[in-house]
Amino acid sequence: MAERNVSHSHFKVVSRNSLLSFFSLITMLFMMSWLFILRSTRPEDNPNAIDRNALPDSNQFSTINTESPFGNRAILGNEQDLEPTSHETKKTLPDETNDSGKCSTKPRTSGKKSVLKIFMYDLPSEFHFGLLDWKEEGHGVWPDLRRKLPHYPGGLNLQHSIEYWLTLDLLASEQLPESSDSRSAIRVHNSSEADVIFVPFFSSLSYNRFSRTDPHEKRSNNKVLQEKVVKFVTAQLEWKRSGGRDHVILAHHPNSMLDARTKLWPATFILSDFGRYPPNIANVEKDVIAPYKHVVECYENDSSTFDSRPTLLYFQGAIYRKDGGHVRQELFYLLKEEKDVHFSFGSAQKGGVKDASAGMRSSKFCLNIAGDTPSSNRLFDAIASHCVPVIISDEIELPYEDAIDYTDFCIFVRTRDALKKRFLIDFVRSVKKDEWTRMWNRLKQVQKYYEFQFPSKEADAVQMIWQAVARKAPLMRLKTNKSRRFFRSVYGTNMGNVRVKSSLPTPKNFW
Repeated sequence: MAERNVSHSHFKVVSRNSLLSFFSLITMLFMMSWLFILRSTRPEDNPNAIDRNALPDSNQFSTINTESPFGNRAILGNEQDLEPTSHETKKTLPDETNDSGKCSTKPRTSGKKSVLKIFMYDLPSEFHFGLLDWKEEGHGVWPDLRRKLPHYPGGLNLQHSIEYWLTLDLLASEQLPESSDSRSAIRVHNSSEADVIFVPFFSSLSYNRFSRTDPHEKRSNNKVLQEKVVKFVTAQLEWKRSGGRDHVILAHHPNSMLDARTKLWPATFILSDFGRYPPNIANVEKDVIAPYKHVVECYENDSSTFDSRPTLLYFQGAIYRKDGGHVRQELFYLLKEEKDVHFSFGSAQKGGVKDASAGMRSSKFCLNIAGDTPSSNRLFDAIASHCVPVIISDEIELPYEDAIDYTDFCIFVRTRDALKKRFLIDFVRSVKKDEWTRMWNRLKQVQKYYEFQFPSKEADAVQMIWQAVARKAPLMRLKTNKSRRFFRSVYGTNMGNVRVKSSLPTPKNFW
């Protein structure tokens, strides 16, 4: 019995030792294989290996945690907290400083500025200046800018007048070439030389003036014009050649191009936001967001200070809105009893614009709250008034945000936080004089990026929009070239006679 126990114990010891030897052997083989792999990946030993030093730094692709433990306050952090430690080197972004070492007012861009070449269709005047009651002179469809500019209607029509200013700028590039020495875009008459194709349909004006149906009409003139422009554009060789992927179409009013957008979706749209577009028709990767034209006057020679603006927080506009605009109503009840807050109903009628301008100029902060759509003209009125915008609109997209950091002069608050009792008012009160003054100074610097004027000037809204379109041009070319991969194998060598469908179906998933 004792011998059996001894034998059994000996067997257990031997088995344990064997297992340890086996695992040791496996570990040794594993380490040797890794040594071989590491050696084989050295550039000097393997000419086909990737040089890891040539790869980009992974830190360049790090993302910002939007759920920061600092909440919304993170964008107002003390600059001292952002200084590098003793073992770090502070990196300076290009265009962030000028030769004198002072902050530059230029948006952050990369590379040397080049001029965007644009082929513009000679659409009949009923699609553009004819909507302004301009009459064609002779056989030309365009006005002579050297004589007189067609008048654009005032009031709220102006806020979506982007189509007017961009078309004027292209016409001026050939009629008045001396009017600007800093053009971002020029018109060319050979489409094969163009970077993009421009469709000069004043769609926002068409909606504003002709979307209602008269009693004797079955369809509004706005719908008729959309049908005509779709028929015209899709019949052009330029559209057939690219499937519309290199076309630029204006639809700044949220309700403009309601019918045509589903037929012209491959094109790049210039929009105010994506609130009334499904993502397979319009999205931030494909399309361009342009600013509204502000309706208040610019605050020239602004010498105001933090202390000279008595109102802490200002909002005047429509309070009861549909869709995402319910936030306005809830904030009204949260803020209406605060003594230094102005939150009231207002409109553009009966001196409303003048009152709003005076109110913004006497306020430190101006609320920009989502309404029927994520954006509104109120943001750009605030910028023109040098009133620091407080943006409460989770789905908002902003103009040129790939070149401008809006946290330099705006405050963003999540809707769910803004609706917490006393959160918003306490948060705004926590912004001290120095922080506000820094943002106020930045507002005065960036104001020019949102100015529409004729003739256009360097870095104004027209030039900034063209530059934003130019940044989309490589993607347009990529999509166009990829779409042509199988043309030869499908249609043969005689590609000049290829017929492309003039009307493309609405995509199930654009990407």
